[in-house]
Amino acid sequence: MTQAHGDALLSVRDLSVTFDTRRGPFQAVRGISFDVGRERVGIVGESGSGKSMTGRAILGLVRAPGRVAASCLTFDGIDMRNLPERQMRRIRGQRVSMVMQDPRYSLNPVMTVGRQIAEALRVHGRPPRDEIRRRSLDMLNEVQIRDPERVLKAYPHELSGGMGQRVMIAMMLVTEPELLIADEPTSALDVTVQLEVLRILDDLVRRRGMGLIFISHDLRLVSTFCDRVLVMYRGRIVEEIEARRLHEAKHPYTQGLLNCLPRIGGGHGDLPTLQRQQAWKDA
Repeated sequence: MTQAHGDALLSVRDLSVTFDTRRGPFQAVRGISFDVGRERVGIVGESGSGKSMTGRAILGLVRAPGRVAASCLTFDGIDMRNLPERQMRRIRGQRVSMVMQDPRYSLNPVMTVGRQIAEALRVHGRPPRDEIRRRSLDMLNEVQIRDPERVLKAYPHELSGGMGQRVMIAMMLVTEPELLIADEPTSALDVTVQLEVLRILDDLVRRRGMGLIFISHDLRLVSTFCDRVLVMYRGRIVEEIEARRLHEAKHPYTQGLLNCLPRIGGGHGDLPTLQRQQAWKDA
């Protein structure tokens, strides 16, 4: 399924995430494999398809009763499968960062923006106070916040949704990671702010030469923003395709998702429904 990339930052083989339940083991992610280089890779699928769990598993954020297994899970040649937590923290946040879905639940409501960005820097080193302030202001400028001095002193509830999401991105990028995992970073935003946040992300990724895993349920958004697309269904990757060739997708699930998208000038009839097949689940 996966394409081989000789310059891959991240290599994942046979990744599974299993939860023990009263009804027996449940596999949220079922043996997926892929590589990510210094590119924009989209992971798309419905809610519950395993895309967010994949991002958490990569960063070692799946806690008991969840269990993660993989035959290969390496970042820049480092095997992360059984890495001690102390060593994992040197990678998580510093070399690989993750932007969560909604800043209302991801930012600490009782800490100012400045303290939260400073905390991200202190966890991965102890730079002088002046350097922390300078880097914090520079990063807020990079995500195009107009009055960074004011925002540093603000609490999360004093920010709009779009500004809160930019602050989240600033926090995750201030340590200058090599790979960013963005989990539905625009889902809580209106269309105009979505485009602005995507433009900022795209600019930062290109200028810094980073890798990006962009997790979304929005197939159209992923197809216009990413270089490659991984389509997930019930814990599996059912198709991998270049974003520009998404209209040539072969798997019936991907085709079904594309057919269900509304189109301007497409008439007033009902949108087609996705006809699921047992073979997709068992493949």
